[in-house]
Amino acid sequence: MRDYRRLYIPGGMYFFTLVSYRRKPIFADSIRVDQLRRSFREVKAKRPFDLLAAVVLPDHLHCLWRLPEGDVDFSTRWQMVKADFSRHVPEKTRKNGAKTVWQPRFYDHCIRDENDFHKHLDYIHYNPVKHGLVSIPGEWPHSSFARFIALGWYSSGWGDVAPPDEHE
Repeated sequence: MRDYRRLYIPGGMYFFTLVSYRRKPIFADSIRVDQLRRSFREVKAKRPFDLLAAVVLPDHLHCLWRLPEGDVDFSTRWQMVKADFSRHVPEKTRKNGAKTVWQPRFYDHCIRDENDFHKHLDYIHYNPVKHGLVSIPGEWPHSSFARFIALGWYSSGWGDVAPPDEHE
């Protein structure tokens, strides 16, 4: 078994990747994306955090979170999001009672500085293009890209070429 080590920084900012079980396209349906949004709201109401940016693709999602000052527990929040979403998704149940909705683990990366933040923000917003789902980020409906255009962080044509320093 692998030894997974996570870096827990109080009030930290993190980039996450979560993948569906066996990469099934559980988010290909907008209804499921809406359910994921509801699950985020439910968890945020109980265990606050800032969802800074996100993209939901058919079989995985990426997002940036900031935890409250003094709080390090993103793992419990993800368990709650995954559990809440899974309760509303009619998927097969394994012998141990777990639903086959999510891969059991997730990837996390603690954001180190402003440059690291912008690199991961670009990665999130360019991801639908990288996977061949759209030709420019603004065409993908399940992304925070439009909000960042409205904030003046991106132009509407950003992403017609790959951004530098993709991390994967």
